[in-house]
Amino acid sequence: MASTNIFLIFLLAALIVTPVVVAQLVSIRISGVVLCSVNGNLDVINGLTPQVFSNASVQLRCGTRNVVSSTITNGSGVFSLVVDPRVNTLLLLLLNCRLVVATPLSTCNASLPSVGLLASSLNLVNIGIGGVGGRINIGLGPTGFILNINLIF
Repeated sequence: MASTNIFLIFLLAALIVTPVVVAQLVSIRISGVVLCSVNGNLDVINGLTPQVFSNASVQLRCGTRNVVSSTITNGSGVFSLVVDPRVNTLLLLLLNCRLVVATPLSTCNASLPSVGLLASSLNLVNIGIGGVGGRINIGLGPTGFILNINLIF
């Protein structure tokens, strides 16, 4: 146990000092599912799970409107983004970034609003060590997509 702690302390020190080491030893992936719902969860009216939001544009926005990365959900509403850990540190991602679905909700269901966008802050899902060279894999996900009428494209 002590040797594992010493290794992690050494590794964290190296990550702070050398951005190149970060790129080689750390992988940050953001993934999740987008549902066709104003609150991203169960449909409050009838208790049913809403349909998935396929072919939706999901953006990682940091700061005011800076789009860092983007992707499209698949047919199951699943998205996955890989971000550069040299530029986007874990702390920066958790404190200053959010996921925004840039495709209007009315695209997946005409009865839903066409104004505003779904948005979610980020949550740490898991941290693991594995693969060749003991790469640190950090997994982030949405805390929950909620319609924000103040967000624009």
